[in-house]
Amino acid sequence: MPPPLSLTAVEAHAEGEPGRVVTAINGALPDFPGDSVFAKMRWMQDNRDDLRLLMLREPRGYPALCCNILVPPCDPRADAGFIIMEQTEYPPMSGSNTICVVTVLLETGILPMVEPVTELTLETPAGLIGVRASCSAGKVTRVEFRNVPAFAVHLDALIEVPGHGPVRADIAWGGMFFVIAEAAAFGLAIAPDQGDAIVRASEALRAAAREQLPVVHPDNPEITGPTISQLTAPPHAPGIHGLNAVTLSTGDVDPARPEKLTGILDRSPCGTGTCARMAVLHARGQLAAGQDFVNAGPLGTTFTGRIVEETTIGPYPAIVPTLSGQGWIHGHATWTVDPGDPFQSGYTIGDIWG
Repeated sequence: MPPPLSLTAVEAHAEGEPGRVVTAINGALPDFPGDSVFAKMRWMQDNRDDLRLLMLREPRGYPALCCNILVPPCDPRADAGFIIMEQTEYPPMSGSNTICVVTVLLETGILPMVEPVTELTLETPAGLIGVRASCSAGKVTRVEFRNVPAFAVHLDALIEVPGHGPVRADIAWGGMFFVIAEAAAFGLAIAPDQGDAIVRASEALRAAAREQLPVVHPDNPEITGPTISQLTAPPHAPGIHGLNAVTLSTGDVDPARPEKLTGILDRSPCGTGTCARMAVLHARGQLAAGQDFVNAGPLGTTFTGRIVEETTIGPYPAIVPTLSGQGWIHGHATWTVDPGDPFQSGYTIGDIWG
Protein backbone atom coordinates (compact mmCIF):
# COMPACT_ATOMS: atom_id res chain seq x y z
CA MET A 1 0.00 0.00 0.00
CA PRO A 2 1.45 3.43 -0.93
CA PRO A 3 2.26 5.82 1.92
CA PRO A 4 -0.33 8.48 2.83
CA LEU A 5 -0.31 11.67 0.80
CA SER A 6 1.08 14.55 2.87
CA LEU A 7 0.83 18.28 2.18
CA THR A 8 2.62 20.90 4.26
CA ALA A 9 0.77 24.21 4.40
CA VAL A 10 0.82 27.61 6.03
CA GLU A 11 -2.53 29.15 6.91
CA ALA A 12 -2.79 32.87 6.16
CA HIS A 13 -5.29 35.59 5.37
CA ALA A 14 -5.10 38.95 3.60
CA GLU A 15 -7.39 41.60 5.03
CA GLY A 16 -9.71 38.79 6.12
CA GLU A 17 -9.68 36.59 3.00
CA PRO A 18 -8.18 33.15 3.79
CA GLY A 19 -5.42 31.97 1.47
CA ARG A 20 -3.80 28.67 2.46
CA VAL A 21 -0.31 28.21 0.97
CA VAL A 22 0.90 24.65 0.26
CA THR A 23 4.69 24.69 0.54
CA ALA A 24 5.43 20.97 -0.10
CA ILE A 25 3.77 17.75 -1.24
CA ASN A 26 5.31 14.60 0.26
CA GLY A 27 8.21 16.71 1.44
CA ALA A 28 9.10 18.39 -1.86
CA LEU A 29 8.10 21.39 -3.95
CA PRO A 30 5.79 20.01 -6.66
CA ASP A 31 7.15 20.47 -10.16
CA PHE A 32 4.24 19.90 -12.53
CA PRO A 33 4.95 19.66 -16.29
CA GLY A 34 4.79 22.89 -18.30
CA ASP A 35 6.97 25.67 -19.70
CA SER A 36 5.08 28.40 -17.79
CA VAL A 37 3.12 28.58 -14.57
CA PHE A 38 0.00 28.93 -16.70
CA ALA A 39 0.88 25.63 -18.41
CA LYS A 40 1.57 24.02 -15.03
CA MET A 41 -1.82 25.24 -13.84
CA ARG A 42 -3.52 23.71 -16.91
CA TRP A 43 -1.69 20.41 -16.35
CA MET A 44 -2.77 20.38 -12.72
CA GLN A 45 -6.35 21.17 -13.70
CA ASP A 46 -6.40 18.25 -16.13
CA ASN A 47 -4.38 15.73 -14.11
CA ARG A 48 -4.27 16.62 -10.39
CA ASP A 49 -7.48 18.45 -9.66
CA ASP A 50 -7.83 16.06 -6.72
CA LEU A 51 -5.32 18.26 -4.87
CA ARG A 52 -7.54 21.31 -5.25
CA LEU A 53 -10.61 19.40 -4.11
CA LEU A 54 -8.67 17.86 -1.23
CA MET A 55 -7.57 21.23 0.12
CA LEU A 56 -10.79 23.20 -0.43
CA ARG A 57 -13.52 20.69 0.39
CA GLU A 58 -14.33 19.26 3.79
CA PRO A 59 -12.91 17.93 6.06
CA ARG A 60 -9.73 19.94 5.28
CA GLY A 61 -11.40 22.97 3.69
CA TYR A 62 -14.56 25.05 3.78
CA PRO A 63 -16.51 27.18 1.28
CA ALA A 64 -14.73 30.50 1.90
CA LEU A 65 -11.22 29.07 1.65
CA CYS A 66 -8.78 29.77 -1.18
CA CYS A 67 -5.55 27.82 -1.62
CA ASN A 68 -2.21 28.21 -3.38
CA ILE A 69 0.47 25.71 -4.32
CA LEU A 70 4.05 26.94 -4.61
CA VAL A 71 5.79 25.70 -7.77
CA PRO A 72 9.18 26.40 -9.34
CA PRO A 73 8.96 29.39 -11.70
CA CYS A 74 9.63 28.91 -15.40
CA ASP A 75 10.65 32.49 -16.16
CA PRO A 76 14.26 33.07 -15.05
CA ARG A 77 13.31 36.54 -13.81
CA ALA A 78 10.94 35.12 -11.18
CA ASP A 79 11.88 34.21 -7.61
CA ALA A 80 8.92 31.86 -7.10
CA GLY A 81 5.77 30.65 -8.79
CA PHE A 82 2.35 29.75 -7.48
CA ILE A 83 -0.94 28.28 -8.68
CA ILE A 84 -4.16 29.72 -7.28
CA MET A 85 -7.11 27.45 -6.50
CA GLU A 86 -10.71 28.39 -5.68
CA GLN A 87 -13.88 26.37 -5.26
CA THR A 88 -14.86 26.25 -8.93
CA GLU A 89 -11.83 27.47 -10.86
CA TYR A 90 -8.12 28.17 -11.11
CA PRO A 91 -7.94 31.98 -11.29
CA PRO A 92 -5.05 33.34 -13.36
CA MET A 93 -4.39 35.99 -10.70
CA SER A 94 -5.58 36.97 -7.22
CA GLY A 95 -4.57 39.93 -5.10
CA SER A 96 -5.39 38.49 -1.69
CA ASN A 97 -3.70 35.20 -2.54
CA THR A 98 -0.61 37.05 -3.78
CA ILE A 99 -0.40 38.90 -0.47
CA CYS A 100 -0.75 35.62 1.45
CA VAL A 101 1.93 33.94 -0.70
CA VAL A 102 4.41 36.81 -0.27
CA THR A 103 3.81 36.86 3.49
CA VAL A 104 4.44 33.12 3.74
CA LEU A 105 7.50 33.14 1.45
CA LEU A 106 9.23 35.83 3.52
CA GLU A 107 8.07 35.15 7.09
CA THR A 108 8.88 31.43 6.88
CA GLY A 109 12.28 32.03 5.24
CA ILE A 110 11.53 30.28 1.96
CA LEU A 111 12.86 33.47 0.35
CA PRO A 112 15.21 35.84 2.21
CA MET A 113 13.64 38.87 3.86
CA VAL A 114 15.41 42.22 3.48
CA GLU A 115 14.35 45.03 5.81
CA PRO A 116 12.87 47.56 5.40
CA VAL A 117 11.81 46.55 1.86
CA THR A 118 12.09 43.22 0.07
CA GLU A 119 11.67 43.28 -3.70
CA LEU A 120 10.85 40.10 -5.60
CA THR A 121 9.17 38.84 -8.75
CA LEU A 122 6.51 36.14 -8.80
CA GLU A 123 5.29 34.12 -11.74
CA THR A 124 1.52 33.68 -11.70
CA PRO A 125 -0.64 31.98 -14.33
CA ALA A 126 -1.47 35.50 -15.55
CA GLY A 127 2.19 36.45 -15.92
CA LEU A 128 4.99 38.12 -13.96
CA ILE A 129 4.23 40.52 -11.13
CA GLY A 130 6.71 42.72 -9.29
CA VAL A 131 6.39 42.88 -5.49
CA ARG A 132 7.59 45.32 -2.84
CA ALA A 133 7.10 44.02 0.70
CA SER A 134 7.59 46.36 3.65
CA CYS A 135 9.22 44.37 6.45
CA SER A 136 10.05 45.05 10.09
CA ALA A 137 11.34 42.75 12.85
CA GLY A 138 10.77 39.66 10.74
CA LYS A 139 7.20 40.61 9.89
CA VAL A 140 5.73 41.60 6.51
CA THR A 141 3.78 44.74 7.33
CA ARG A 142 2.59 45.62 3.82
CA VAL A 143 2.64 43.99 0.40
CA GLU A 144 2.42 46.09 -2.75
CA PHE A 145 2.50 44.47 -6.17
CA ARG A 146 2.34 45.67 -9.74
CA ASN A 147 -0.54 43.76 -11.24
CA VAL A 148 -1.06 42.61 -14.80
CA PRO A 149 -2.79 45.26 -16.98
CA ALA A 150 -6.50 45.76 -16.29
CA PHE A 151 -9.10 46.85 -18.83
CA ALA A 152 -12.82 47.29 -19.36
CA VAL A 153 -14.49 45.21 -22.08
CA HIS A 154 -18.10 46.38 -21.67
CA LEU A 155 -19.46 49.50 -19.99
CA ASP A 156 -23.13 49.97 -19.06
CA ALA A 157 -24.23 46.76 -20.77
CA LEU A 158 -27.80 45.64 -20.12
CA ILE A 159 -27.93 42.07 -18.84
CA GLU A 160 -31.22 40.27 -18.39
CA VAL A 161 -30.94 38.65 -14.95
CA PRO A 162 -33.64 36.06 -14.17
CA GLY A 163 -35.71 37.21 -11.22
CA HIS A 164 -34.33 40.74 -11.38
CA GLY A 165 -34.97 42.00 -14.90
CA PRO A 166 -32.48 44.07 -16.91
CA VAL A 167 -29.45 45.17 -14.90
CA ARG A 168 -26.85 47.67 -16.12
CA ALA A 169 -23.36 46.23 -15.63
CA ASP A 170 -19.71 46.46 -16.65
CA ILE A 171 -17.37 43.62 -17.55
CA ALA A 172 -13.68 44.13 -16.86
CA TRP A 173 -10.43 42.23 -16.40
CA GLY A 174 -8.24 42.78 -13.35
CA GLY A 175 -6.56 39.37 -13.31
CA MET A 176 -9.94 37.63 -13.62
CA PHE A 177 -12.98 38.67 -15.67
CA PHE A 178 -15.55 40.40 -13.45
CA VAL A 179 -19.12 41.44 -14.07
CA ILE A 180 -19.70 44.57 -11.98
CA ALA A 181 -23.03 46.16 -11.03
CA GLU A 182 -24.40 48.44 -8.35
CA ALA A 183 -25.84 46.71 -5.30
CA ALA A 184 -28.73 49.17 -5.41
CA ALA A 185 -29.84 47.64 -8.72
CA PHE A 186 -30.84 44.59 -6.65
CA GLY A 187 -32.21 46.62 -3.73
CA LEU A 188 -29.20 45.71 -1.62
CA ALA A 189 -26.57 47.41 0.52
CA ILE A 190 -23.03 46.17 1.10
CA ALA A 191 -23.32 44.88 4.65
CA PRO A 192 -22.42 41.55 6.29
CA ASP A 193 -26.02 40.92 7.36
CA GLN A 194 -27.09 41.04 3.70
CA GLY A 195 -24.44 38.52 2.67
CA ASP A 196 -26.89 35.77 1.72
CA ALA A 197 -28.94 38.06 -0.55
CA ILE A 198 -25.76 39.55 -2.06
CA VAL A 199 -24.48 36.10 -2.96
CA ARG A 200 -27.75 35.01 -4.60
CA ALA A 201 -28.04 38.21 -6.66
CA SER A 202 -24.35 38.15 -7.60
CA GLU A 203 -24.43 34.55 -8.74
CA ALA A 204 -27.53 35.19 -10.86
CA LEU A 205 -25.74 38.18 -12.41
CA ARG A 206 -22.56 36.19 -13.10
CA ALA A 207 -24.37 33.29 -14.70
CA ALA A 208 -26.46 35.60 -16.88
CA ALA A 209 -23.44 37.66 -17.93
CA ARG A 210 -21.44 34.58 -18.88
CA GLU A 211 -24.34 33.41 -21.05
CA GLN A 212 -25.18 36.77 -22.65
CA LEU A 213 -21.80 38.55 -22.80
CA PRO A 214 -19.00 35.97 -22.83
CA VAL A 215 -15.51 37.46 -23.05
CA VAL A 216 -12.05 36.18 -23.99
CA HIS A 217 -8.69 37.64 -23.02
CA PRO A 218 -7.03 38.99 -26.21
CA ASP A 219 -3.58 37.77 -25.16
CA ASN A 220 -4.66 34.30 -24.02
CA PRO A 221 -7.78 32.77 -25.61
CA GLU A 222 -7.80 30.04 -22.95
CA ILE A 223 -8.87 32.67 -20.40
CA THR A 224 -12.61 33.31 -20.63
CA GLY A 225 -15.31 34.81 -18.49
CA PRO A 226 -16.81 36.47 -16.67
CA THR A 227 -16.20 33.97 -13.88
CA ILE A 228 -16.77 36.21 -10.86
CA SER A 229 -19.13 39.02 -9.82
CA GLN A 230 -18.82 42.29 -7.93
CA LEU A 231 -21.51 44.52 -6.44
CA THR A 232 -20.55 48.08 -5.59
CA ALA A 233 -21.90 50.88 -3.40
CA PRO A 234 -20.92 54.46 -2.51
CA PRO A 235 -18.13 54.79 0.08
CA HIS A 236 -19.30 54.74 3.69
CA ALA A 237 -16.48 56.46 5.58
CA PRO A 238 -13.92 59.26 5.15
CA GLY A 239 -10.80 58.17 3.29
CA ILE A 240 -12.66 55.34 1.53
CA HIS A 241 -13.21 55.72 -2.22
CA GLY A 242 -15.10 52.53 -2.98
CA LEU A 243 -17.15 49.80 -1.32
CA ASN A 244 -17.73 46.38 -2.81
CA ALA A 245 -18.72 42.77 -2.25
CA VAL A 246 -17.22 40.11 -4.52
CA THR A 247 -18.85 36.69 -4.74
CA LEU A 248 -16.84 33.56 -5.51
CA SER A 249 -18.95 30.80 -6.98
CA THR A 250 -19.22 27.46 -5.21
CA GLY A 251 -21.85 25.79 -7.39
CA ASP A 252 -24.05 25.62 -10.47
CA VAL A 253 -23.77 28.18 -13.29
CA ASP A 254 -27.30 27.75 -14.70
CA PRO A 255 -29.17 31.08 -14.28
CA ALA A 256 -32.49 29.29 -14.80
CA ARG A 257 -31.97 27.39 -11.53
CA PRO A 258 -31.55 30.14 -8.92
CA GLU A 259 -31.88 27.63 -6.09
CA LYS A 260 -28.60 26.10 -7.28
CA LEU A 261 -26.67 29.36 -7.58
CA THR A 262 -24.33 29.15 -4.64
CA GLY A 263 -21.37 31.26 -3.67
CA ILE A 264 -19.40 32.85 -0.90
CA LEU A 265 -18.42 36.46 -0.21
CA ASP A 266 -14.78 37.41 -0.53
CA ARG A 267 -13.95 38.51 3.00
CA SER A 268 -11.47 41.08 1.68
CA PRO A 269 -12.11 43.91 -0.82
CA CYS A 270 -10.70 41.52 -3.52
CA GLY A 271 -7.46 42.61 -5.17
CA THR A 272 -8.25 41.66 -8.76
CA GLY A 273 -11.77 43.03 -8.29
CA THR A 274 -10.34 46.34 -7.08
CA CYS A 275 -8.11 46.48 -10.17
CA ALA A 276 -11.02 45.65 -12.50
CA ARG A 277 -13.10 48.41 -10.94
CA MET A 278 -10.21 50.85 -11.27
CA ALA A 279 -10.09 50.04 -14.99
CA VAL A 280 -13.81 50.81 -15.28
CA LEU A 281 -13.48 54.08 -13.37
CA HIS A 282 -10.50 55.10 -15.50
CA ALA A 283 -12.39 54.28 -18.70
CA ARG A 284 -15.14 56.63 -17.50
CA GLY A 285 -12.68 59.39 -16.65
CA GLN A 286 -13.38 59.05 -12.92
CA LEU A 287 -9.94 57.84 -11.77
CA ALA A 288 -6.67 59.37 -12.94
CA ALA A 289 -3.17 57.95 -13.08
CA GLY A 290 -1.30 58.50 -9.81
CA GLN A 291 -4.52 58.76 -7.80
CA ASP A 292 -5.06 56.37 -4.87
CA PHE A 293 -8.21 54.26 -4.82
CA VAL A 294 -8.96 52.90 -1.35
CA ASN A 295 -11.49 50.10 -1.65
CA ALA A 296 -13.34 48.54 1.29
CA GLY A 297 -14.88 45.08 1.49
CA PRO A 298 -17.69 43.62 3.58
CA LEU A 299 -15.55 43.44 6.74
CA GLY A 300 -14.48 47.08 6.38
CA THR A 301 -10.87 46.12 5.58
CA THR A 302 -9.24 47.91 2.65
CA PHE A 303 -6.91 47.48 -0.29
CA THR A 304 -5.25 50.51 -1.88
CA GLY A 305 -4.87 50.66 -5.63
CA ARG A 306 -3.10 53.15 -7.87
CA ILE A 307 -2.77 53.51 -11.64
CA VAL A 308 0.92 53.71 -12.48
CA GLU A 309 0.78 53.41 -16.25
CA GLU A 310 -1.59 53.46 -19.22
CA THR A 311 -1.29 50.89 -21.98
CA THR A 312 -3.38 48.78 -24.35
CA ILE A 313 -4.26 45.09 -24.36
CA GLY A 314 -5.49 43.95 -27.76
CA PRO A 315 -8.13 46.47 -28.82
CA TYR A 316 -8.74 47.75 -25.27
CA PRO A 317 -7.28 50.80 -23.51
CA ALA A 318 -5.80 49.45 -20.28
CA ILE A 319 -4.18 50.51 -17.03
CA VAL A 320 -1.28 49.04 -15.07
CA PRO A 321 -2.35 49.11 -11.42
CA THR A 322 -0.53 48.53 -8.18
CA LEU A 323 -2.37 47.10 -5.22
CA SER A 324 -1.38 46.94 -1.56
CA GLY A 325 -2.65 45.34 1.63
CA GLN A 326 -1.47 43.22 4.54
CA GLY A 327 -1.46 39.50 5.26
CA TRP A 328 -1.16 37.53 8.47
CA ILE A 329 -0.07 33.95 9.16
CA HIS A 330 -2.39 32.23 11.62
CA GLY A 331 -1.33 28.60 11.52
CA HIS A 332 0.86 25.81 10.22
CA ALA A 333 -0.46 22.41 9.19
CA THR A 334 0.41 19.05 7.71
CA TRP A 335 -2.58 17.62 5.88
CA THR A 336 -2.67 13.90 5.17
CA VAL A 337 -4.84 11.41 3.31
CA ASP A 338 -4.92 7.80 4.44
CA PRO A 339 -5.12 5.45 1.44
CA GLY A 340 -8.12 3.78 3.08
CA ASP A 341 -10.02 7.04 3.62
CA PRO A 342 -13.26 6.84 1.58
CA PHE A 343 -13.13 10.59 0.92
CA GLN A 344 -9.91 10.83 -1.09
CA SER A 345 -10.89 14.22 -2.57
CA GLY A 346 -13.04 15.49 0.29
CA TYR A 347 -16.76 16.12 0.13
CA THR A 348 -19.49 18.78 0.16
CA ILE A 349 -22.88 18.67 1.91
CA GLY A 350 -25.84 20.88 1.10
CA ASP A 351 -26.25 22.40 4.55
CA ILE A 352 -23.41 24.87 3.90
CA TRP A 353 -22.48 24.23 0.27
CA GLY A 354 -25.86 24.86 -1.35
